[in-house]
Amino acid sequence: MRVAVAGATGNIGSLTADILRRDGHEVVGISRSLGVDLLTGDGLDDALTGVDAVIDAISSPPISADETVAFFGTTTANLLAAEQRAGVRHHVLLSIIGIDRVEGNAHYHGKREQERLVAEGPVPWTIVPVAQFHDFAAMVASWFEQDGVATVPPLLMQPIAPADVAEVLAEIGTGEPQGRYADVAGPDRHDLVDMARRTYQARGREVKLVPTWSGPFGPSMAGEVLLPGERVRIAPTTFEQWLAGQHP
Repeated sequence: MRVAVAGATGNIGSLTADILRRDGHEVVGISRSLGVDLLTGDGLDDALTGVDAVIDAISSPPISADETVAFFGTTTANLLAAEQRAGVRHHVLLSIIGIDRVEGNAHYHGKREQERLVAEGPVPWTIVPVAQFHDFAAMVASWFEQDGVATVPPLLMQPIAPADVAEVLAEIGTGEPQGRYADVAGPDRHDLVDMARRTYQARGREVKLVPTWSGPFGPSMAGEVLLPGERVRIAPTTFEQWLAGQHP
């Protein structure tokens, strides 16, 4: 198949493109650095010529809720319109578990708009809600680290390896549209503070962690809101296996 990957130079996009190529598919990369601008639509029609399916793994820069909604709204609308013109038969959207249960998170506002446009759009679709990635704890801690101290929200989650996400996206993208797919998560539940502590430990760094709900992750994300629902596909890679690959 000829499959386009939006966000092809990003973490998940590049892994997904590699897996598609490994399995013998032709990959069209969509990103600004490859000459395709989803915000303006420049280069999109040429890129989607002869494409069977599109996997959307783009991410938004950290901006306000209104700006995030505008970013995902514009890029998704441009992508879907170009897909319709090109006769693309399947749009696969990488999304996040629990976004309908959380208020006040700017990124989730944008993802909800993205899901709405895909579900109401002209192209047959599959939305794939996934858990946070194994490196999420260290990323969040790094945002708030100062002088050897980092504040971390005590989120409960069932984290997943990026490589496992890419395998699922490549599989779904080369199959038939399925509507809303099962939640996709890793095998075990973890607390974000503990994940951050163990990641720093594996990387040989000393950082004092302070659990707090201040910042972008408020109490609306407490409890089980980020955990998968009853329809769930469990990916194989554990957090411990991922940690084993982290070195000082």
